[in-house]
Parts: sequence; C-alpha cells; structure tokens
Amino acid sequence: MAEARKGGGGGGQAAPGIAGSGRAGKRQLTGRQKAAIFLVTLGSDVSAEIFKYLREDEIEQLTFEIARLDKVEADEKDKVLLEFQEMMMAQGFISTGGIDYARDVLERALGSQKAVDIINRLTSSLQVRPFDFIRRTDPTHLVNFIQGEHPQTIALILAFLDANKSAQILANLPHEVQADVAKRIALMQRTSPDILREVERVLERKLSTLASDDYTTAGGVDAIVEILNSVDRSTEKAIIEQLEEDDPELAEEIKKRMFVFEDIVLLDDRSIQKVMREVDQQDLAKALKSVDAEVQDKIFRNMSKRASSMLREDMDFMGPIRVKDVDEAQQKIVNIIRKLEESGEIVVARAGEDQLVV
Repeated sequence: MAEARKGGGGGGQAAPGIAGSGRAGKRQLTGRQKAAIFLVTLGSDVSAEIFKYLREDEIEQLTFEIARLDKVEADEKDKVLLEFQEMMMAQGFISTGGIDYARDVLERALGSQKAVDIINRLTSSLQVRPFDFIRRTDPTHLVNFIQGEHPQTIALILAFLDANKSAQILANLPHEVQADVAKRIALMQRTSPDILREVERVLERKLSTLASDDYTTAGGVDAIVEILNSVDRSTEKAIIEQLEEDDPELAEEIKKRMFVFEDIVLLDDRSIQKVMREVDQQDLAKALKSVDAEVQDKIFRNMSKRASSMLREDMDFMGPIRVKDVDEAQQKIVNIIRKLEESGEIVVARAGEDQLVV
C-alpha cells in the first residue's frame, strides 16, 4: 500500500484518461478510483487494516488502481472524503430506522436532492438485505416467532441478523436444534433470491423490494464463529460437542477460529501465567513477532524480568520468519489455552456470562 503523502498524492503511473484531463475536481471518477484515493489518503497503516477484510481479487484491483494514481488534488481528495462521510452517515441512519427514516433525516440536513442522491447510491446494496423488518425486533419475540420453523429456515434468518441478536436467539432455541442450526449456518454459502422470498412468505412478511437477482452471500464459518463467540459458555459447549459428533472437521474449523491468539489479552494475569508455564519459549517468541504492543505487553507483564528479557532477546535474534511459522506457533498456544479452559484451569470470558469467578 502506498503511504499517504502529506499533500494527498500517490505514486505510480498515471491512469489513461486521468493525467492531463484537467483539474481533479472535474473528473468523473469510477468507484475503484474513489476507493484508491480514499485508501491513499488514509495512509498505509489504516489501509492495511482495511485490506484484511477484502477478498484477494479486490485487493489486487485496488492495488493496481493505487499504482495508476497520479497526483491527487486537494479538492478531489476532499470530495471523496465528503462522499464517504455522507455514505457512512446515511448507512448509520438506515441501520437505526430504515431507509425512510434515513431519507427524512438527510433531507432535513442536506436538502431533498442531496438526500435522494445519497440514498440512491446506497439502494442497490441495501435492498438485497433480507429480513430488514425483523432486525429491530426484540430477540425474545423472534424466538417465539421462528422456533417452530425448519432449522434451515432459522439458520437463514440468523445468518442475516446482527451476531449479538443471533446469539441470543440461538441460545434460547431448543437444545436439540441448536447444533443443527449452527451447522447449517456454517455450511451456508449462497442463497438465491427466490428462496429468500419463499422464506419471507412462510413467515408471512415481506420486504419492500429486492433490487436484483444477484445471489446474496450470507452464513459461513465466520458467521457462526461470531455468533458462538457471543453466546454463553454452556450453549457454545453444547453446540460444539454436538457438532464434533455430527461433523468433526467442521467442528475443528470452528474451534480454531473461536479464540484467536490476540484474544489472549482477555485472560486475567493468573490465567496468562498458567498458559506461559505450558508454552515453549521458541513458540512464544515466534507468536509475538507479528502482534501489536498491547498483546506483547500483556505477556511481558506476566513474566519475571529475567524471563521477559530473554524472550525479547530471542525475538531480536530470531530475525524475519515466515508468516506460516508465526501462525503455527500462535495456534499451538491457542490450543494450550483451549485445553486449559476445557480442564477448568483457566476461564475465558464470554459475552452473556456472569464474569464473577469463585
């Protein structure tokens, strides 16, 4: 990622039709060009974090677009940042009260035409999100509303809801269907608009419109991991145990993502010290190579001065190492944490649980 220049410019070759086409503010920019300008303006550190959430092909396209950027004029940069601000503001209003509410607030703030323009830019991505009518419904009411439905129907609904709300619903479903629903969410990939419409008809509800016949992505392992991370420990354990019987490979994949190495900062000092006694020093040095200062400080604070000094020396003398080796070392430590938690020797805080330990 190119580092953001103080003047807002980026390096690389000029894109055809951009260089020499007049002042930047008069250009008609594509969505990718706007994204490239936005990322260059943010700088390399923030852009790198954003890239973590993009697909490989999206990263390649944006990297290519950034490389093609010529000088970014101040007015062009400001225009892109203003558009981003307006879009985020509109998105927030929509999440709060829906499209009509957002349009009303934006009209009051920016005028009718500006509000329409912003809403129109968001419409295509918003209208394909099913079950908007239940996103603001109390989870307790939703449980009563959907628990009699087929597990696949429940899974489809939960996959489109906020993870915290889905977690509350999942925790209150009958135990015999919890794991089944969790498995269906994890294995879910793409669902056609026809099926979504049919589910909504079964629920005797409907959305105002579905903008296109594009297939909508929802569910997947990441979705169920986020949900399970939000449920109480007993519900999580019951679901994982059932999945281990039904689909061991899927259960293992979910468990690997349930607690990432950086989550070690959630452990109390006593638990950290227990984990450290089980960890190989070389594995720990590798695991800490790529993490931020907060994680490193948490570890160093729970070691003796001599041990922490030796660990720092190991990390310094180790030099560059492969990302694969770092990931493997971190996974070994995560497995130790999981083993200690399962044996009851340490406690990993979960949402929805009483945090008092006696």
